[in-house]
Amino acid sequence: MADKIALLLIIVGAINWGLVGVFQFDLISYIFGGQSALVSRILYTLVGAAGLWSISLLFRDRDPVKD
Repeated sequence: MADKIALLLIIVGAINWGLVGVFQFDLISYIFGGQSALVSRILYTLVGAAGLWSISLLFRDRDPVKD
Protein backbone atom coordinates (compact mmCIF):
# COMPACT_ATOMS: atom_id res chain seq x y z
CA MET A 1 0.00 0.00 0.00
CA ALA A 2 2.84 2.40 0.84
CA ASP A 3 4.38 1.73 -2.58
CA LYS A 4 1.16 2.76 -4.33
CA ILE A 5 0.88 5.96 -2.28
CA ALA A 6 4.51 6.75 -3.08
CA LEU A 7 3.85 6.12 -6.77
CA LEU A 8 0.82 8.41 -6.71
CA LEU A 9 2.84 11.20 -5.09
CA ILE A 10 5.67 10.73 -7.58
CA ILE A 11 3.19 11.01 -10.45
CA VAL A 12 1.83 14.25 -8.96
CA GLY A 13 5.37 15.58 -8.66
CA ALA A 14 6.29 14.51 -12.18
CA ILE A 15 3.23 16.21 -13.66
CA ASN A 16 3.98 19.35 -11.69
CA TRP A 17 7.63 19.41 -12.84
CA GLY A 18 6.50 18.78 -16.40
CA LEU A 19 4.24 21.82 -16.20
CA VAL A 20 7.08 23.88 -14.72
CA GLY A 21 9.46 22.78 -17.46
CA VAL A 22 7.13 23.29 -20.40
CA PHE A 23 4.90 26.17 -19.31
CA GLN A 24 6.74 27.68 -16.31
CA PHE A 25 3.58 27.00 -14.31
CA ASP A 26 3.70 25.46 -10.82
CA LEU A 27 0.28 23.86 -10.36
CA ILE A 28 0.85 23.01 -6.69
CA SER A 29 1.70 26.58 -5.75
CA TYR A 30 -1.19 27.87 -7.88
CA ILE A 31 -3.73 25.64 -6.15
CA PHE A 32 -2.45 26.09 -2.60
CA GLY A 33 -1.44 29.76 -2.58
CA GLY A 34 2.25 29.95 -3.44
CA GLN A 35 5.41 27.94 -2.85
CA SER A 36 5.77 29.19 0.71
CA ALA A 37 2.20 28.25 1.71
CA LEU A 38 2.11 25.56 4.38
CA VAL A 39 0.04 23.11 2.32
CA SER A 40 2.35 23.51 -0.68
CA ARG A 41 5.42 22.91 1.43
CA ILE A 42 3.83 19.81 2.98
CA LEU A 43 2.96 18.44 -0.45
CA TYR A 44 6.46 19.17 -1.80
CA THR A 45 7.90 17.38 1.24
CA LEU A 46 5.62 14.37 0.74
CA VAL A 47 6.60 14.14 -2.94
CA GLY A 48 10.28 14.27 -1.96
CA ALA A 49 9.78 11.60 0.71
CA ALA A 50 7.97 9.43 -1.84
CA GLY A 51 10.94 9.77 -4.16
CA LEU A 52 13.29 8.67 -1.41
CA TRP A 53 11.00 5.76 -0.52
CA SER A 54 10.96 4.68 -4.16
CA ILE A 55 14.73 4.32 -4.24
CA SER A 56 14.17 1.18 -2.16
CA LEU A 57 12.09 -0.28 -5.01
CA LEU A 58 15.23 -0.48 -7.11
CA PHE A 59 16.84 -2.88 -4.66
CA ARG A 60 13.92 -5.14 -3.76
CA ASP A 61 13.56 -8.64 -5.08
CA ARG A 62 10.31 -9.07 -6.95
CA ASP A 63 8.07 -11.93 -5.92
CA PRO A 64 6.24 -13.10 -9.07
CA VAL A 65 3.42 -14.62 -7.00
CA LYS A 66 2.52 -11.26 -5.40
CA ASP A 67 2.97 -9.13 -8.56
